[in-house]
Amino acid sequence: MASFSVEDFVGNGCLKELLPKLLEEGWDDVPILKIMNSEDMKAVNMTQQQKDALEIRSYVHDRALMQYADKLEASQKCLPELLNLSSADLYSQFGLKRGHLARFTQRTSNEYAADPLPASMARPMRQRTITPTRNDSIYKSGLMSINSRKLQSMVRSAPAGNSMAYDVTIEQSLSDFKMKDGQIFKGIVAAMPDEPRGCGCVQSTPIIETVAPYSVIDNISVQKLTPEYKIGMERLVKTKTPPMKASELWRHKPAVLLCLRRPGCIMCRAEAHKLYARKPIFDALGIQLYAVLHEHIEAEVKDFWPRYWGGVVLLDKSREFFKALGGGSLLKDKFVSGFLFNPRAIANYRRAKAMGIDSNFRGEGEIKGGLFIVGKGKSGIAYQFIERNFGDWAPIAEVIEICARLQNQHHSHEGDSTKSMQESEYV
Repeated sequence: MASFSVEDFVGNGCLKELLPKLLEEGWDDVPILKIMNSEDMKAVNMTQQQKDALEIRSYVHDRALMQYADKLEASQKCLPELLNLSSADLYSQFGLKRGHLARFTQRTSNEYAADPLPASMARPMRQRTITPTRNDSIYKSGLMSINSRKLQSMVRSAPAGNSMAYDVTIEQSLSDFKMKDGQIFKGIVAAMPDEPRGCGCVQSTPIIETVAPYSVIDNISVQKLTPEYKIGMERLVKTKTPPMKASELWRHKPAVLLCLRRPGCIMCRAEAHKLYARKPIFDALGIQLYAVLHEHIEAEVKDFWPRYWGGVVLLDKSREFFKALGGGSLLKDKFVSGFLFNPRAIANYRRAKAMGIDSNFRGEGEIKGGLFIVGKGKSGIAYQFIERNFGDWAPIAEVIEICARLQNQHHSHEGDSTKSMQESEYV
């Protein structure tokens, strides 16, 4: 599995000698490294060999094929040359397995690369005339479109039989919480559709259809277990940090809080990895990323961070965030009824398994998680996703869309305030 440790990312190749310079210039985590352009590379005096190595490693990192990175780089071929090799050559020279060959040459649906951006952030498609390279990644297109285009509406089609907020478009839902002075977000509650379990004999756990009140999460006590990962830093916070109020997390900037059932769970690790891979987009939007655990097993945190998640990890010992997702009580499901008899949960497991993720069964795994997007200050919960089935992920394109709209509304609000102040001064 592709790790978010910079040391793992550069491996034993020619980029290793460049680490001190990268750290000095602020290229200190993997998602940021992967969006370097030619000017950035020139600024740190990259050789052509190092540029080729970065392109290769970014490409295989997106496809969870980092186990081949050292061999591919050592060939001294550039990425287009590698992509033009036959399957037989890739197997004989680098030992790529059959399934990995298909993933490397993009002949299959890619679960490993980035999800598509929301419609409002996508640039018009242009005809491709060259072999795909790192410059076509979601990160660069996302950042460019964020800075150059005003976000428009994204409309989702409602899945059949779903009684949740998916039957309302994001455009309609977001109109309910336009930012105004003193106004609290109404928010959006979302969950994946449910499916019959055990031929209809097993009932699914009911979930709430209204967003949690802001007062429920405002005073939750959390503890910081890890910092945000940077090159060369300690793996964990050495000294035990004191508890803090959750509201401090989003006092100055909006926040995404990913509430995980278990850091050793294969599906939780996969979700965390895919979300954190979009860090440059969230950075550009001014959004903070946090992972929230409901129990602290130090060995599990060490395995989880920064390999699958390079951001801050928090402990919610009282499980209040998880209770908020369940409307005041924990959402729980048994392994047999919630997984073995649930075809959607099994599909979620297979999706995560295909990403080459290791896992274990240590810790409490029946408490379901989800995701919150919380606005700056006391503006409230903008979005709430509930893990109805084990392994359900909040659609990343949807999460980015909500965050982008938060940014737009914040800028619009600041512009209106500035205009009002100027008018009052003029009067």
